[in-house]
Amino acid sequence: MSLAVETQADVRRAIGVETIGMTKIFGSLVALDDVSIRVTPGSFHALLGENGAGKSTLVKCMMGFYQPTKGSVLVNDAEVEIPNPRAAHALGIGMVYQHFTLVPSLTAAENLVISRADTPAIIDWAKERKGLEAFLETTPFKVPLNVPVSGLSAGEKQKLEILKQLYLDQRFLILDEPTSVLTPDEADEVLGLLRGMTEAGDLTILMITHKFREVTAYADEVTVLRRGRMVGAGKVSDLSVNDMSHMMIGDTTIRESAARQVHADAKLKLEVAGLFAEDDEQLPALEAINLKVHCGEILGIAGVSGNGQSELIEVLSGQRTPSDGRIFIDGKPYEPERKLMDTFKVFGFSEEPLKNVAVPRMSVAENMAFRTFDKAPISPFKGWLSPAPMRQKARDLIASYRVKTPSTEEPIENLSGGNVQRAILARELSGEVDILIVANPCFGLDFASVAEIRAQIMDQRNRGAAVLLVSEDLDEILELADTVAVMSEGKITYTSPMDKTDRATIGHAMAGHH
Repeated sequence: MSLAVETQADVRRAIGVETIGMTKIFGSLVALDDVSIRVTPGSFHALLGENGAGKSTLVKCMMGFYQPTKGSVLVNDAEVEIPNPRAAHALGIGMVYQHFTLVPSLTAAENLVISRADTPAIIDWAKERKGLEAFLETTPFKVPLNVPVSGLSAGEKQKLEILKQLYLDQRFLILDEPTSVLTPDEADEVLGLLRGMTEAGDLTILMITHKFREVTAYADEVTVLRRGRMVGAGKVSDLSVNDMSHMMIGDTTIRESAARQVHADAKLKLEVAGLFAEDDEQLPALEAINLKVHCGEILGIAGVSGNGQSELIEVLSGQRTPSDGRIFIDGKPYEPERKLMDTFKVFGFSEEPLKNVAVPRMSVAENMAFRTFDKAPISPFKGWLSPAPMRQKARDLIASYRVKTPSTEEPIENLSGGNVQRAILARELSGEVDILIVANPCFGLDFASVAEIRAQIMDQRNRGAAVLLVSEDLDEILELADTVAVMSEGKITYTSPMDKTDRATIGHAMAGHH
């Protein structure tokens, strides 16, 4: 029987965890440098910082995945040893990961029972179900116990991940980007329930997030890391979003987007008509997709990951063959192949560029030349490449787009994520752009790179380009788009001008409420 169904007096006691002088060094990299953080019992504590700031390293030290080079962990003010995750669990510390760890073919009840260390070889399911029902009475989270996990929504799966930790009597929960796969409504429900449990003194939460909206709405306290060091902390009620973002980025200059220009009577540029496509398993991925993007317009496609957005981008970029439907530019039939992309001035970039739109081992200069290698001056004669003009062009783009690279000849895979994205952005925006197709362009990037890329997208829109922006970050859609369309289960289920809708309405459409 789980510890979680003991007498009410013995359970749900929130615990506090503190790190003192936590330092972790990997070879020449100081990933954590003397970080001391105190998470008080019953608090909802947010951990902020850009990619590479040390957040994941810190919580992995707290969970026993890593052993710190220096420093200690206190639980309820007593120093403890955490040699491995099992020791963390024994102390009441659990973690809910960014990606689900449930077994899809098993029911919620089966997932909970097998998570215990004391699961019997022969399971008495009548007894276990009775115990589970009694346990669920003590929690505000409700999920159907007898449905296979594969049949649950993303919100129900996330609730089940949290329930699993509560069932194992973990009273200090570390949440790693817990809402990245949820609709806004699901995110608010899950965080609201957790906030209620912290207020009741049943639970302590340490949440890694990059969403300031969630921090201001749910967290009591915040700690900010930058380059492995703690650079700020305090009560959320005492800090503005500007205060927190400044702690995260220091004195880095953030580029602001230009004002949105009005394009009167802008003509229709890109039209997608009745597009169908199948996924890699030959199942329907896109069903009757109809989209129109005008000159000087950003059409933002919102939706939870896995609803056909990837397949749509692949069709539009020539990586996937549609089973039906047509694409038109300026009313003329269009096929996404290199020659027509050049003719119609179609450019684009997507998340994880090293996988999708770059050759990792080729140099920065070579990757930047993919659009122009067969034209003068790089190719003065057919079949001949001239390295000097290619390197000069790369040097100009590196300077213009502030790409940090040791040289033009550096393999692009050696650059940081933000600089790879800037290099691809430089290549795709270096010519005259009529149509820009972008997918999750800021995925995993630092604050300054996000601001730079969003400003560049807005610049192209203001110059009159038709922009199709697919993003799983609703805040990005709200900031950039003129028109929003929601994708759900491979269909466009909602479309509206941005000035006639709001976050809640878009969120409901993302959740499948049309």
